[in-house]
Amino acid sequence: MNCRSLAVLFTAATVMAAADVASAQPAAPQEAPASAGDAVTRADAFFRRGLRLYSDKKYVEAEKELESAWELNPTFDVAYNLGNTKYQLKKHREAAKYLSFALRNWPLVKTVAKLKPTAEQRFAESRAQVGAVTVTVSMAGAEVLVDGKGVGRAPLEGEVFVDPGEHRVEAKHLDYEPASQMVGVAKGATAEVKLSMAMVKAAPQASAGVKTEGDGSAAGATGGGPVVGQPPAPVAPPPPLPGKSWVPAIALGAASVVGLGVGIGTTVASNNANSEARAQKDQIFVAGGGCLASPSFAERCAELHRSGERAGLLGDVALGSYIASGVLAAAAVTYAVWPVTSGEKSRALLVLPAPRVDGLGVVMVSTW
Repeated sequence: MNCRSLAVLFTAATVMAAADVASAQPAAPQEAPASAGDAVTRADAFFRRGLRLYSDKKYVEAEKELESAWELNPTFDVAYNLGNTKYQLKKHREAAKYLSFALRNWPLVKTVAKLKPTAEQRFAESRAQVGAVTVTVSMAGAEVLVDGKGVGRAPLEGEVFVDPGEHRVEAKHLDYEPASQMVGVAKGATAEVKLSMAMVKAAPQASAGVKTEGDGSAAGATGGGPVVGQPPAPVAPPPPLPGKSWVPAIALGAASVVGLGVGIGTTVASNNANSEARAQKDQIFVAGGGCLASPSFAERCAELHRSGERAGLLGDVALGSYIASGVLAAAAVTYAVWPVTSGEKSRALLVLPAPRVDGLGVVMVSTW
């Protein structure tokens, strides 16, 4: 995760709570970006313009900016804002699509938790106006099309939202025969489509004389039967790797900020406790007493001892919080730069420091 993603997450969440729009990450223009960093920068510009236009209730203009952001970097926050914009424009099918994506990828961050009920309500309203199709394809990696328009590659995540009526669902793959099915979908209903794809049959090769080693004769010329090569069976390519989800990086970065805040707070508390202990010690000294051989100062010395212990404990908690914050920040950066190497669905992991009276712990929450 980069600093921009975390900053936008918290900043946009604050803006949206006031303007009825949620936070979102960037996404895409018409031309290919020169680099990933350039794409994020451009997407952020589209995103911020879209938020301002939405706040001004210029929904058509906001829709265009947010769609450009989505093309560059499709993430939950862009999906939430774009879904809200489509909802305002009464484009129910598209609103359901983006709000569904946002809800499936909602981060475990309290800052945006209060926005989730709005997303759920608007998704339910939009979903009631359209139909949906769940598509299962026997060949992973096959392109799925609805009415000739691509909607992704198998296996699809979530439903495909469509207008009520008849629709043609197709699956295509280079090494397999296309499969299709017509399906009727009613408003608010869901239809299930299962497509089974058969491997393309290889055309047999023509018989030809094959020259043999050693005697220079040809099987076709000497009367021997022609040798026909057996074509190799086509091998299905592996399914394409999914795009990286930024939810774990956002969660780790947020946890790092929490750890840093705990560390700063406990450092201040530890310093205050140390100051209090020093003041108690000075009072005992001014009164002419001491804690080694002055029974009359036993109660004051006991209080001084407790203050010192409290300062030490708070210092230990602060140190642990700083360490946890650094580890979480390093984990967020590592995740952000680590390449995707498998087709497994990414998992969102949230790690939070948990200060206690007797020390510091770590709480981890993971979602599938």
